Amino acid sequence: MPSSALPLSGKTALVTGVSRRRGIGFAVATKLADLGASVVVHHHRPHDLDLPWGGDDLDAVRDGIRAHLTDGARFADVPGDLSDPATIPGVVDTAAALTGGLDVLVCNHAKSGDDGSILDMTPERLSAFWEVNTRATLLLTAEFARRRAPRSDGPRRPGDRIVGAGPYDEPTGHVFWMTSGQIHGAMVGEVAYAASKAALAGVTATVAKELLELGIVLNTVNPGPVNTGYMDPETTDRSLEGLDAYLASTPFGRVGRPQDPAELIGWLSTTAGGWVVGQVLTSDGGFSL
Repeated sequence: MPSSALPLSGKTALVTGVSRRRGIGFAVATKLADLGASVVVHHHRPHDLDLPWGGDDLDAVRDGIRAHLTDGARFADVPGDLSDPATIPGVVDTAAALTGGLDVLVCNHAKSGDDGSILDMTPERLSAFWEVNTRATLLLTAEFARRRAPRSDGPRRPGDRIVGAGPYDEPTGHVFWMTSGQIHGAMVGEVAYAASKAALAGVTATVAKELLELGIVLNTVNPGPVNTGYMDPETTDRSLEGLDAYLASTPFGRVGRPQDPAELIGWLSTTAGGWVVGQVLTSDGGFSL
């Protein structure tokens, strides 16, 4: 049995989109490792290289996560372009093969950059964000869930339940999706990104209800504004005019750090957080207020 100090001991987690030490995915991976989990991370560094903040040293990323592993826990990483749906089964298979099972899925990957206003939208731009941010998240979740589901003879009709083996003493697995600030207000100039993330927030309740039949708990996290490099003056992709003055007027005087949403996801991944189900949770230090 996991100890209270290491509540994820014996569990295995897959965190997608972990290629930069400044990123939320890295903070989540290290937090889960601190809690005792074996950790598999997915990365797609070519995406970072196309952005102003650039890529990180993947060996340093790997070493940084390994440094947080507890006794007996294991680590692996897997590359993959999640815009190609053919890569998704292999990513999940690799994660499950590390220890023979997979208990936590954190869909942290995201496409950003090359967005625009409604006047800039094209079929290609909208599809690019949908394929990575929305479709890949749903397909990863489906792969994760099918490992715990009974065999099906075909698609279910509207209203048909997935029949699991409940009742369950505790969650059989945890899934986390990441949404964004579009649930609280406008994201001007980020129409494709906001649309792809809004879809996840909008379907959270539906998928959470279905997964719960299998004992899997799904929650979606809005981390609020977290500086992962895009708010640094030398690597920003937007105007920072007035930002310092605005932050000085806020109660905490700062934007989020990657560790902030990581703490929430870490707790929700444990049995203690298992009663929180199907929610779109904002962790933003009050920015949305």
